[in-house]
Formats: sequence, structure tokens, C-alpha cells
Amino acid sequence: MLYGNFPVSLWTSLNMTYLTLSNNTFTGVLPKKLGSNLWILDIGNNRFSGKIPTGVFSWKNLRVFRASNNLLTGTIPHELFTLPRLIQLFLNQNQLTGDLPSNVESLKSLYTLDLSRNQLTGQVLEKLAILPILSYLDLSENKFSGKIPSQLGYLVIDYLNLSSNNFAGVIPLEFENTAYSNSFLNNPSLCSSNRVLKLKPCNPKSQDLKFNSAQLLALITSASVAVLLLALSFVFFVITRGHRRKQKVDLQWQLTTFQRLNFTESNVLPGLNDHNLIGSGGSGIVYRIPVNDQGDIVAVKRIWNNRKVEHRLEQEFLSEVKILSSIQHANIVKLFCCISSESSKLLVYEYLENQSLDRWLHNKSRQTAVSAPDSAHQIVLNWPRRLRVAVGVARGLCYMHHDCLPPVLHRDIKSSNILLDSDFNPKIADFGLAKMLAKQGEVATMSSIAGTFGYIAPGQLLSFILSFLLEDICVILFYFVPEL
Repeated sequence: MLYGNFPVSLWTSLNMTYLTLSNNTFTGVLPKKLGSNLWILDIGNNRFSGKIPTGVFSWKNLRVFRASNNLLTGTIPHELFTLPRLIQLFLNQNQLTGDLPSNVESLKSLYTLDLSRNQLTGQVLEKLAILPILSYLDLSENKFSGKIPSQLGYLVIDYLNLSSNNFAGVIPLEFENTAYSNSFLNNPSLCSSNRVLKLKPCNPKSQDLKFNSAQLLALITSASVAVLLLALSFVFFVITRGHRRKQKVDLQWQLTTFQRLNFTESNVLPGLNDHNLIGSGGSGIVYRIPVNDQGDIVAVKRIWNNRKVEHRLEQEFLSEVKILSSIQHANIVKLFCCISSESSKLLVYEYLENQSLDRWLHNKSRQTAVSAPDSAHQIVLNWPRRLRVAVGVARGLCYMHHDCLPPVLHRDIKSSNILLDSDFNPKIADFGLAKMLAKQGEVATMSSIAGTFGYIAPGQLLSFILSFLLEDICVILFYFVPEL
């Protein structure tokens, strides 16, 4: 029941990671600048007003922005869609107008988009259809128009609501099933060939003609039609039964354990929600989930579910499971288990309180929030701790290179892939790009440089330089020493 203008100085607090003001009656306008470490901003169900400032481009580290049920007006600024790490955007139930910015396709990390119950206009779906990991889309109760492109069906949409708009044309085949029965309501110009969508048929006249022809054929050859219908009914029953069995299998989760556990998948799955979200990467998002009454916490990495990159992510998933389930070391993150189904894959790790080394090294003040997100005091990453981290990482790499059979080449060692526990002991993580070495000790052939853009591990760079030099030497010998 808090009210009044929110204090201006709190918006820019340097060490603040989460700011939640929801379900109050705060007033005022949104700031042009936020604290550089702010990940989650939740101002839902208040009375903030005015326009979304164009200065939001400075909110560069923001992952989640919830501003539902406020009094925001004006258009959505172009700068909002330039935030590189934005995962979730909730602007529903405001008074926003105009078209969406033309750079909507820049939100490559966007997982959830809710713009419902505004007055937005324009044709947006063609651009939204190319967002690689979009899974939740709600544009209902606006004034959007245009056709629903077939490309939208290529995405794995868990929730879709386009009702109460001015969309027109034919529904793509991917959406003509009961899962989307309420997704297209109150769009007078939309049509579908499937009655389950509760829309008008696309060709009513041709359907009437077919129905009349069927009646005439039934009068002439009633016996033949009866036999045919009986056969079709039997085939339909067999196909439906097989489909239901497949759906039942798809909904089952398979737990593969690598350690002795005091929890099951039933303790993990309910925690996959926005409240437990702590980060994201190139192939998935990470949750911090309590799993029992004793206070045990795990980190769960959910692999992105995108058909366009499904094969690559499948290989990363199998690589990470294969490596982490076969090695045990104090300086390598422990993989408890993996949970998989037909549509999702989860990796369950030990949770490390101080998160990544990157957060500590690249903070402007060389300090960050304490290991646990809710703690208020600060810990400086001093040089003894840095030495401990360096030695621990070296020990982990030494174990992978010399004590593992076969050896393991990580190929993406960097500060964001080194996690720290409560005592600042380091553990190497993220083996999605790791590659097992050949059984005889020879490095398997690599067709391209792997790792992070802007960074190449020294060992990998050296191997590529040597390979190019050897290739040049062979060419010279071939041309100038023919007898060889």
C-alpha cells in the first residue's frame, strides 16, 4: 500500500540487481538511467505515467522489464528494442499507441513478449516470426493488422494470444489444433479450415457444394458409402490412438542421475518460473531453484527449444552431459542429473553462491553484491582471492588435460565460464563447446574456430596457426621439390 513518487536516487543505485515495486500505487515517470547492475525491474500494478524514455538504451544489462497495469502513454521507443540481453518484456494493460519499432527483430534473446490491452497498431508478425527463441507472445486487445505469416509456425510457441485485433487471412496449418483454440478469437477477417479454432470457414461456398455432392452420392450408393465410412472410422481410431500414445510419451520426463540425489524431477520442474530466473546465455536460461525443505539449492540450465538450431544445441547438450558425468574434480562444476522430454532438456548443477568471476572482475567499482543475491554488504575481490581463483582454474584445466581419459579440451575458458562458491573457490563450467580428444591422444579435426566472439583460447589459436604454417610448407615443397 505504498504511494507517492518513487525516490529518484534509488533508480541508479550501483549495486542493486533486483528492483521490485509491484502491487502498490507509486506514481511518477520512468527514469532515463538505471543502475548499471540492474537485471530485473518490476513496476507492475502501480500508477507510473508518461512515456517510456528514449534513454532506455542505457539500461543495457536489463534482462526482465515488467511494467504491466500502469498509465504509460505514447509510443514504444526504438531504443527499448536495442537492449541486447532483454529476456522478458511486459507492457500489457497500459495506454501505449502507435506501431512497434522497426528494429523488433534485434531482440535476439527475447523469450517472453506481452503487449496486450493497449492501443498498438501496425503489421508486426512478420518481424516477430524471426525472433529465434520467442516462446510466449500475447498481443491481444490491440489494433494490430495484417496476415499471420507461416514463418510464425516455425517457432515453438508455448503460449500465443492474438485475439481481439484486426488480423486477416488464413491461419497457418501449424496453429490449426486445440492448443490454439482461443488464440485468434474476435478477428473478423481471419478464417480457418478447422472448426476447433471457432473462426469462420475460409471457403463456405465450396464446402456447401462438397456437402451437396456428398449427399447426392450417398443417395445413389448408400451401401458403398456406409462401408467406406466404417473403414475410415476404423483408420481414424487407430491413428488417434497412436497420436494420444505419442502425446502421453512426450509429456513424460526422464531423469538421468550422475550423483546420489535427495530430490527428483518433481522438485525441480515447478521452479522453472520468472521469479527464479538468474541469467541467460547463447543456448539457454538459468534458474536458481530450492529443491527440498533442508534449504538445498540447485542451478538449472534450460536448453533453448528452437527448431532452427535444434541439431547444434542437441550436440552441445550431449557433449556437456557426456563430459561432466564422467569427470569429478573440486574445481569443475558438479552435474547432478539431466531431465529431458521430447520438447525440453534440463541440466541440473550444484548452485554456486558467488556466481561467475566475470561479475566480479568487470564491475566498475571492482566489487559487487555479496554472494547471495539478497545480502546487502560487499566483498572486495582482493589479490589473495584472485590468486586462489587462478590456481584453482589451473588445477581444473590440468586435471582435464592430463588426468582424464580421454583428455578434455574446453575451448571456451573465460571469466563468465568460471563460477565461484561462497569461499571464492573456482569451478570451471559450461562445457557446451568441449570436445573429447581421440583415444590415441591425437586431437580430433576441427573444421572451424569455436568459442566466444572476440576471444580465442591461446591453445586453440596456437593450434590453428601451426596448422596453417604446416599447410604452407607442404605447398612450397610440392612446387619446388618435385622429387618429394
